[in-house]
Amino acid sequence: MKFNELNLSEKILKALNDIGYSETTEIQQKSIPEVMNGQDIIGLSQTGTGKTAAFGIPAIENVDVANKKTQILILAPTRELACQITDELRKFTKYVENLKILSVYGGQSIEKQIIPLRRGVQIVVGTPGRIMDHMRKKTLKLKDVKMVILDEADEMLNMGFREDIETILQEVPEERQTLLFSATMNEKIMAITKKYLKNPKKIKIKAKELTVENIDQIAFQTKNNMKDEITTRVIDLYKPEKLIVFCNTKKKVDGLYDYLKLKKYNVDIIHGDIKQDQRDRTIKKFKKGDIKILIATDVAARGIDIANLDLVINYDIPQENEYYVHRIGRTGRNKNIGKAITFVVGKERNKLKEIEQYAKTKINYQNVPTITEINKAKDIELVNQIKNIIDKKEFIKSDIFDELISDKNIDLKELAKAMFTMINGQNTSETTESCEYEVDENGFVRLFFSLGKKDKIMVKDIIGSMSANTAISGKEIGKVNILDKFSFVDVPESYVEDILTGMNGKQIKGKNVNIEVANVSINF
Repeated sequence: MKFNELNLSEKILKALNDIGYSETTEIQQKSIPEVMNGQDIIGLSQTGTGKTAAFGIPAIENVDVANKKTQILILAPTRELACQITDELRKFTKYVENLKILSVYGGQSIEKQIIPLRRGVQIVVGTPGRIMDHMRKKTLKLKDVKMVILDEADEMLNMGFREDIETILQEVPEERQTLLFSATMNEKIMAITKKYLKNPKKIKIKAKELTVENIDQIAFQTKNNMKDEITTRVIDLYKPEKLIVFCNTKKKVDGLYDYLKLKKYNVDIIHGDIKQDQRDRTIKKFKKGDIKILIATDVAARGIDIANLDLVINYDIPQENEYYVHRIGRTGRNKNIGKAITFVVGKERNKLKEIEQYAKTKINYQNVPTITEINKAKDIELVNQIKNIIDKKEFIKSDIFDELISDKNIDLKELAKAMFTMINGQNTSETTESCEYEVDENGFVRLFFSLGKKDKIMVKDIIGSMSANTAISGKEIGKVNILDKFSFVDVPESYVEDILTGMNGKQIKGKNVNIEVANVSINF
């Protein structure tokens, strides 16, 4: 259906035409006529289906611009969504004179919001907490409100806003129209609708299936204490230009930020405790490319539309299936190939299966990238950079270097190798040692452990410590032979560097241990 078939005003239709809106989405087609007829609505629809226009357009049509009092109240769970709704409504009212719209939310000076409210605002969009602040200060009067809209009601209730929502609804005149939009229907939503909506019309839009042909979906089975390390490996392996890492809690966001910042990654964060102006600056920098890695919670990331995102990491599996769709749907856009990587711990495999069924997709398990693979990727990148410099002839001028290469006692191949080693930050002896080890016919390398029977060490202690501190699992470890003063452990070649690095400084059964590649061959 076209918008010009919905009996809308010419000014609204002109604005819609300017922004390229001609055909309605399903939620718009079913909701707009019902809302304009004064019907209370329960709209069940996913993010990205056009909900803002579904309630915003009839809300605007319902405003008496001659009356400066607040007539439309829209509640949203987050600052970002409140601002997004406000921006959309302003596009729709481009040609409507004397209609004022204001978003109010925490993190912004309340005084800046009070001034326009006193002058008169017909449509107020806000978070429940800040709406309550204005109600207490009597800077927002609700006695003239004739329509209340709850957007993403399930999210507001999940965030603990039920009491605030009920207090606000009790202050609004009973003779009002109430619209509730939610991605899901649960007991909390049902309780609100039964108490505050009058004979509501239920409009349910079937969830869009996830488009996965441009998204490579990968899962890594890991452990909680390895997630930070694996995040760095993923970054080093794929070198994303724009990456969002999703965590389920603010604490996880802060912890990962500290870890990545310590390792000199270009990273920043957004979550509910970050002030709004700072979040706005961070998002702006991320969009420009000044920040490469953004760590966020789902709630903070709502309403953020960022193009050309080439990688998403689910540091934590989302608590709701639909969040997985929202997260990875940010990559693989505009026919670009995107990548989504999910960290899975223990029994979370069952949760991932549930997500696969929900999203009608396939998530492929792969081995965690090893340190050997990461080093190889770094070497390849460095070689490509060198080749690029040679191709473009972009050489710096250096008298000392010219003198160096003219020295007949220096072999140019050895000079190149030496400079490659220096640039790559590796010590020659360490590199040689890590590369020179014997691999048996089964692909295993024997490691020496400086603990044995005298230390009361058992096989389960060694396996448990290795599996807890590195990416290797117990079933991947080969033979373990505990002798009197030391032990030998067979591990797959691909895990050698991981184990030597991951176990460095760790203890087994409270005892310090030295681990190195065995230089003797013992049969057992």
